[in-house]
Amino acid sequence: MYMLGEMNEIQADLAQVIRLALAEQTEDVRLFVARLVRKYRNTDPELAEQMDLYLRAKKLPRTSAPMRKAAQPVMTEQVLPVDDESRLSLLKIFKDAPDREQPLLSVGLEETLSQLIQERRQTERLASMGLNPTRSAIFVGPPGVGKTLTARWLAAQLGVPLYVLDLTAVMSSLLGRSGSNLRAALDFAKRIPCVLLLDEIDAIAKRRSDDSDVGELKRLVTVIMQEVDEWPATGLLLAATNHPELIDPALWRRFDLVIDFKAPEMPAVKAAIKRFLGPDYALFGRWIDILTLAFNGESFSDIERELQRFRRAVALGTASDADLIEEFIKSRALSLDRQARIDLAVLLAKQTRLSQHTISDITGVSRDTIRKYTNEQPSAAKKPRKGNLTHESN
Repeated sequence: MYMLGEMNEIQADLAQVIRLALAEQTEDVRLFVARLVRKYRNTDPELAEQMDLYLRAKKLPRTSAPMRKAAQPVMTEQVLPVDDESRLSLLKIFKDAPDREQPLLSVGLEETLSQLIQERRQTERLASMGLNPTRSAIFVGPPGVGKTLTARWLAAQLGVPLYVLDLTAVMSSLLGRSGSNLRAALDFAKRIPCVLLLDEIDAIAKRRSDDSDVGELKRLVTVIMQEVDEWPATGLLLAATNHPELIDPALWRRFDLVIDFKAPEMPAVKAAIKRFLGPDYALFGRWIDILTLAFNGESFSDIERELQRFRRAVALGTASDADLIEEFIKSRALSLDRQARIDLAVLLAKQTRLSQHTISDITGVSRDTIRKYTNEQPSAAKKPRKGNLTHESN
């Protein structure tokens, strides 16, 4: 049997940790390990890093503390997993209040999410019938349609935090360690009631026959498939993708629910304009039909960004609402299809004082077509105006 004096330094330190642990002096263990981290940081950095990781990952309860005065127990939050090399957190956390504003959703989407929420709120009732609530879902849709916002709102309705794991970052940081990073994040989320969002899942969940894949990526796909199958009913696992065509079909089949986010339709565009304008709707409201048509096909995030620009310009007095609308229509008109441009030209003819010549220049629609759709005769055409777009008063 070794005596402390006969042991090497590491063995002696290990023996001391064991002695303190067996004596249930947990606070002393923490203090001693913290000293060891500092002690070995230069001579054995890998050992020091591993001890530091254990120290951060596990908050030991206080039982007795002869070396320090006992403190009142406090509630501690779970320590977020970190990348082993960069020490940056792998997860983003959102803790929104239940009264968080509902995102703009189609009727079908709203009904789907409403049922999902009811399932999560009535798990005991489902269990009594031998049923589990929806445990996993994948959000599909182009950027800016509200996938992440919906995940935040969903978590808020369920009264749990949302953790977001950006799989693009996990993959690009350290490919050789991305598997351990992924498992650390998944294991963390499984331990507590929460919603976990795997963002940009197409970054790693490609079809496994893809020739550009490497072995590590294939292993990550397998890890995700296993986790989707085994995700506990106490939590909700979400994934989001902008490129569904890249997802391995075997992974698709494992999600309980596929939720399709499409580009907003006209009623949703109009509702978004009203919401994003806020108090400035009183100023811009007269252009609502023109803006709705011009924004058709744009994502919610693009609409919000443009309207925020309008509001800033008006607040600073650098442009009038009419100037902003005219400039915007000129930039948007040529990206619209022919029928949308005709509809926009007709609206401009009916709701503004712009001449047909100016409207034709803005929209690319001929004056003959404008006259045809507005039932105006050439003699009734307004005098050309070079100035600002002005809304027709009633």
